[in-house]
Formats: sequence, structure tokens, C-alpha cells
Amino acid sequence: MRVVYFGSGEFAVPTLRWLANSPHEIAAVVTQPDRPAGRGKNPTATPVGAMAESLGLPVHKTENANEAGFVEQIRSLRADLGIVAAFGQKLGVPIRSAFAGDGINIHSSLLPKYRGAAPINWAILNGEPKTGVSVFRLVDRMDAGPVLIRRETAIGSTETAEELHDRLAGVACDALGATLGLLQQDLHHPGEPQDESLATQAPKLTKADGRLRFDEPAEQIALRCRAMWSWPGARCLYRGADGRTEEITIATASAIPAQAAEPPGTITSLLTVATRQGTLEIHGLKPAGKRAMTWQDFVNGRHVKPGDRLESISA
Repeated sequence: MRVVYFGSGEFAVPTLRWLANSPHEIAAVVTQPDRPAGRGKNPTATPVGAMAESLGLPVHKTENANEAGFVEQIRSLRADLGIVAAFGQKLGVPIRSAFAGDGINIHSSLLPKYRGAAPINWAILNGEPKTGVSVFRLVDRMDAGPVLIRRETAIGSTETAEELHDRLAGVACDALGATLGLLQQDLHHPGEPQDESLATQAPKLTKADGRLRFDEPAEQIALRCRAMWSWPGARCLYRGADGRTEEITIATASAIPAQAAEPPGTITSLLTVATRQGTLEIHGLKPAGKRAMTWQDFVNGRHVKPGDRLESISA
């Protein structure tokens, strides 16, 4: 099958690599333009753009894949299918119709649940036991097209959003392979319509989503820590008895059912953290401007004592 691959972010890299080593032909890779990055703000290719160039594939970088001239350029490739993964632009009808079999999208949730920009984070934050990858036909509404293939996986009890992202990127290779096998038999396979009554949203995250509140239950705080790692990060202030404060980002923590006697946010005699319901045992964190470390290393380095506090960041 002759395809055009639309992708930009890290999630789309493994499927591009898989495609390049498959019997399918990649007519072109379309990605976002280079952006300034790093301290020097040097123009840097997207992860997909860099991978495509390393594989010797033809790369098109565009701010607007729906621009009429670009659509005609893609149409001239006479590809069977457009494949979209973490591209960052919505494809309209004209460019979708440039392909004999229209366009498909690879999405990191079990649609119709978690439509939107941050499905992995919201699945963890909401305590879902499982998630997966869905490959669906593109339509005008975001993530609402008929589903061709789903692949399910359990969410690990300590898995962070970053870890789950990377694992689902691998699952996406299997999902895409199954989808292309299906479409080789019937390029116009209609897929299964999504049940709109089950649809939920996964909006783009902001830094505010990472603010920790210790007047919440420990279980919810632990979920937020995992869901927000590594961006925007579940952030709070450590305040020592001497008044010293330091911003920290908690990567992993677990909830202990036993209730602490201390007010929420207080570090207990067991060096756990009191919350509204249960106590929080911290495992890994990253102080602002420092490397990631274990909670024990932080305790030893800062001489953390019972009665010290973790507090919400006000802004």
C-alpha cells in the first residue's frame, strides 16, 4: 500500500520506523516546520522529521497542510492512504480526499473515551484500569470517526504518563499493522461508528493541572503525580522547619489508607505526608533546577524532619 505519513511528536516515531521496515511504500512524510529549541534556540526538526530524514524518506514541512497548493502537491503523489499520528494539525476534506482510501488517525485511547490532546494523562488521572490505541477514519469532528482497530492494555499501578506514552507508541505499531491488513482487503472498510453516549474529553494540559493540593485524598494526589509526569509535573513547595522553601515536582507516590493525625501537607513521623484522607508515600521527585532523585535522597540531603510541610503553589 502506498501511504503518506503525517506526524510530528515522539508518539509517532515508532510507527514511522515500523512503516519504513514494512512492505508498504511511504510516498512522503509530512511534519510541522522546524522550531527554535534548546538554549541556543536553533531551528530543530520535529522528532518525526528527524527520523524521516535519517531514514532517507522525502519530507514535507508545512504550517498548513490544508493550503490548496499543498493539497495538490500531496494529491499528485497518488497515494492510497493518509496516516496521521501526533501531527498537530487538523486535516480537512480536501486533503483527506487526496487519497483513494481517505485518511486514518492513530489515537492513544480506547475511543470514544478520551478524545482530545491528552488522553494518556487523563486516563491515569481518572484511575482507569486500562487504556489502549484506536485507529479510526478521519472525519471533521475531533477523534469522532469510525474505529477500524482497537488494541487494549492495562495501566500499571505505578506507571507514569511518560512511561505509558512510550509503551502505547509501541502498541500503535501493532494497531497500525492490523489496520493496514484490514484496508488491503477493503480500502473503503467503513469501521465501527463510535457510541456518542460514551464519549469523554481529554483536553490539553496546562501548568495549573500540575498544582498539588494536600486537602485532597492521598489516592487522588498519587494519581495526579503519575498523570502529570513529566509535563507539566505535579508541583508543590517543600517548607522546612527553618523556613527554607524549595519547589519540587513529585513523579511517583502511593497512597496509604491509614489516616495521619497531622494537618494535610505535614510530614509525619514516618516521613509520609498527611492528606485529607490517608497518607502519601513519596517515591521519586525532582527539585526545581536539579536532577530527579528518590525521596530518601531528598530527605537525607535536606535533613527533612517530621513537622516539615509540603504546600500548594499559589500561582
